[in-house]
Amino acid sequence: MENETVIHNGTLLTMEQGLPVIENAIVRIKGDKIAECGPAVPGRNWEGATLVDACGGIIMPGLVNGHTHTPMSMFRGLADDLPLDVWLNEHIFPAEARDINPESVAQWAAHSCKEMLASGITTCCDGYFLESHAAQAMADTGIRAVAGQGVIDYPAPGVPDPSNNIDHAKNFIEQTRSLSPRVAPSVFCHSPYTCSKQTLVAGKNLAQDKGVLFQIHTAETRAEPGLIKENTGLSVIAYLDSLGILDPDTLLIHCVWVDENDIEIIAKRGCGVIHCPESNMKLASGVAPVPDMVAAGLTVGLGTDGCASNNDQDIFSEMDTAAKLHKAVRLDPCVMDARTCLKMATIDGAKALGLGDVTGSIRPGKAADIIVVDTTGLHMTPMHDPYSGLVYTARASDVLWVMVDGNVRLKKRPPVHPLGTDRRAG
Repeated sequence: MENETVIHNGTLLTMEQGLPVIENAIVRIKGDKIAECGPAVPGRNWEGATLVDACGGIIMPGLVNGHTHTPMSMFRGLADDLPLDVWLNEHIFPAEARDINPESVAQWAAHSCKEMLASGITTCCDGYFLESHAAQAMADTGIRAVAGQGVIDYPAPGVPDPSNNIDHAKNFIEQTRSLSPRVAPSVFCHSPYTCSKQTLVAGKNLAQDKGVLFQIHTAETRAEPGLIKENTGLSVIAYLDSLGILDPDTLLIHCVWVDENDIEIIAKRGCGVIHCPESNMKLASGVAPVPDMVAAGLTVGLGTDGCASNNDQDIFSEMDTAAKLHKAVRLDPCVMDARTCLKMATIDGAKALGLGDVTGSIRPGKAADIIVVDTTGLHMTPMHDPYSGLVYTARASDVLWVMVDGNVRLKKRPPVHPLGTDRRAG
């Protein structure tokens, strides 16, 4: 018989169509799937189930971190407040050459996964070198993940000869598929300026052949569009499109320096986009035109980027920043409203990763990736609107309880009723 868990005594945000708010709700989990959700029925008996009391908090889907580099938590705070080229060339690249090895990747990827789980992130999309060791850490910690093997046309950790980068990625995909059903392999080509045309096409062809996500940093810096245009006569997006790389199984990360024509191409090809506002701000990369992307119907998720360029793995902070940044830049308090930002952090992030049918919302049949957020703190009181509270007020430390794939990964204050007590919830 499958284990059964019932979460009760909370406000449910399913993130399904219409974004309903369900007071005094229950969510029933059987095994690793959501079996039922909706308003509680007074006096209903849950004999045999484990009852989880949400203590009046918010029950919601686990958050989705659409872009990170998990091993880079080892470089948190290493080199702050520097120009991008100095940061990369004089600090990060030398530190990677010195410190990146299988053991350090495994250790710090696990560290990042634990940090994410503690902050309510149940799904992440990662990209780095020696990624098989990061993927093992993801499997061991229990987070849901898309793990991308880094591909670049320079000697890299684990791939000293760049001519072997695609073969290495192929081997990674084949090995990772048997690791855990929660960890999906991916191809992560670093960028259009660090990967040749041949590498980009080969990487995308490999991803298509293996049926996995293709990730790429895209139009991140102010210099990138000029560099690509000088060599190809095209914008970054138009260049990638000319190579046949853009489709619904391609994830474009950052997309800071894109215009209306680029957004139209992305919309036509159905690519997902990941917005990393805090990393973009810290490195002075610029402000992505995310309100225009959302208006054009693009699927946009949120990402933290790695801890070297952001310093934390906190999607609550990214939601707050995304909402306020674009209001300030557009001089419009109505853009990037709380509901839009929470969708980016949940269901839209999942869709961008190709996991929209698996996670990102709460409905029967989907994976039991669920969190409970405390609303009793002084900073959360009063709670006029749970969407507003989560985006503008909640902190990562307010997460009380985390479940991934039906397994509890964090348990703070919500009591789990022991056997032999009243099994009713209503």
